[in-house]
Amino acid sequence: MKSSFSDRIGSIVFIVSLVVIAVIYGAFAAWRNWFPAPQVELAQRTLTDIAKNWKNDYGLEPTRHLVDPGGADTDTGPDRSESGKFSADGYVLIAGLNENQDESFHVVRLFDNDGNEVFRWPVHYDKLDTEHEPQNVMLHGMEVMEDGSLILTFDAGNAIARIDACGEPMWVQNGAYHHSITRDGEGHIVTPFKDGVAWLDEDTGDVLKRLDIKEDMVPANGGMQQAMLDIRTRTPESASEKIRRLPDPFHINDAEPLRADMADAFPMFEAGDVLLSMRELNLITVVDPDTGRMKWWHYGPWFKQHDPDFEPDGTITVFDNATGSGATKIRQIRPSEQGREAVETVFTGSDQVPFYSWRRGKHQTLPDGNILLTEAEGGRVLEVSPQGELIWDKPMVWDEKNNLITTEARFVPKDFFTNGVPSCNSK
Repeated sequence: MKSSFSDRIGSIVFIVSLVVIAVIYGAFAAWRNWFPAPQVELAQRTLTDIAKNWKNDYGLEPTRHLVDPGGADTDTGPDRSESGKFSADGYVLIAGLNENQDESFHVVRLFDNDGNEVFRWPVHYDKLDTEHEPQNVMLHGMEVMEDGSLILTFDAGNAIARIDACGEPMWVQNGAYHHSITRDGEGHIVTPFKDGVAWLDEDTGDVLKRLDIKEDMVPANGGMQQAMLDIRTRTPESASEKIRRLPDPFHINDAEPLRADMADAFPMFEAGDVLLSMRELNLITVVDPDTGRMKWWHYGPWFKQHDPDFEPDGTITVFDNATGSGATKIRQIRPSEQGREAVETVFTGSDQVPFYSWRRGKHQTLPDGNILLTEAEGGRVLEVSPQGELIWDKPMVWDEKNNLITTEARFVPKDFFTNGVPSCNSK
């Protein structure tokens, strides 16, 4: 009897010891990111994603592309009817999802001043990439060409492509191109690629050069840039251990070259220098594309920002998501060689004009000084005046409860297209 009791006590002590050791190891594993912490975290994220988006992945409902309506009035609920009239003389392109999924999953729509849809480009992602399903990628970057073709990138996909007015590929370059696309005025496009930037020929899609943050920018300028760029790292346990970067340490979401016709407004830079946005560092910087040297940079006050733009008056405007605040802002800064910049808020969401996108989003300063805003996570496009007045508002409605994620809206003047409004002739 005593022997049996002792055995049971010994077994209990052994099991409790294993539990204590497992708990202690689990705590250290989570702290130090040891096995199996990364695997458990990945499994949790995967299960959560499957539970939320299984209808999307089986082609039943595009849940990955739907959001609660933006521009909501907290007292009366969102007004989801278009209001006002677009002020500038031209067209607005809006990238998003096709309501007729039998034609194509993604679509880019063209609207006139009165808000009428006058053309649409079907986007057949399955013709660009055979490895990813169209419903699991996000049409994000969009550049429009004078001949009526488009150049597009896709988050979570593996392609950048130029398509004609019928949606047929003119060229495709497979790879991790994402977020934004900008023309440099010299026949090239500039776009984020993995943890860096790529320059492509806009006519052929040929890759001309690439700039990698880890390989080219971190060691540039005598290594002085490492302190700025390697903030998101884990402290090594010993002198022999290498610095380990946290996942997605930079999240570059925009790359805009300084065009020659705007270079005089920025005497501290040169035509071809590239303006980068690194969301995870709350950093925008202007970089020499050949050496990776940062010529100018500024942290905040923007938080998780997107889409910094060179402006003709020598300022840079920034889409400040202000994640967590409930009110996205457009900020303005004038770079200087002395580092005495002052940041001004030129527009912010308010009770009168609600505007908030906790992630994604774009803006464009229009010829008359108004601002075209893409409220991505509200599924809404709006135009506001420099005084903060709402000029035009267009929710991208999917059904009675949801709007479509709207990744980019772009204004082009009336005479932009070489042959007038694009058309797709029957083939």
